[in-house]
Amino acid sequence: MNLNATFISGRTVNQGCNLENKTSQAYFDAAAYCEMNSKDASSLGVEPGNNVKVTTDHGSVVVPMAICDGNPDGLVFIPMGPWANAVVDPDTKGCGMPGFKGLSAVVEPTDEKAPTMPELMARLK
Repeated sequence: MNLNATFISGRTVNQGCNLENKTSQAYFDAAAYCEMNSKDASSLGVEPGNNVKVTTDHGSVVVPMAICDGNPDGLVFIPMGPWANAVVDPDTKGCGMPGFKGLSAVVEPTDEKAPTMPELMARLK
């Protein structure tokens, strides 16, 4: 089963606190996850910590899923960082910042492993 969703990204306190330690488990835990509400998670048959693949027109990434019941139905969030960057439009349209909001995405459960930051960078280079 898949979920057609709207993808957004943004900064979080934990992601910001771990910027100086990007190859650490703490940074992975702070930036490599996809939040969705419990209704959407249930429709996908996933539990917190299960991996999901998020795919947009610009790429895909595997990350663990987390629940945030503050998210409206059909909205998924990945904190700013390498995992979010894997699915956003790299064209900054001259402003130097990619579009981190409002992308159409498909989210699906997966048994694939979520990549570490070095593994993701090697794939995206």
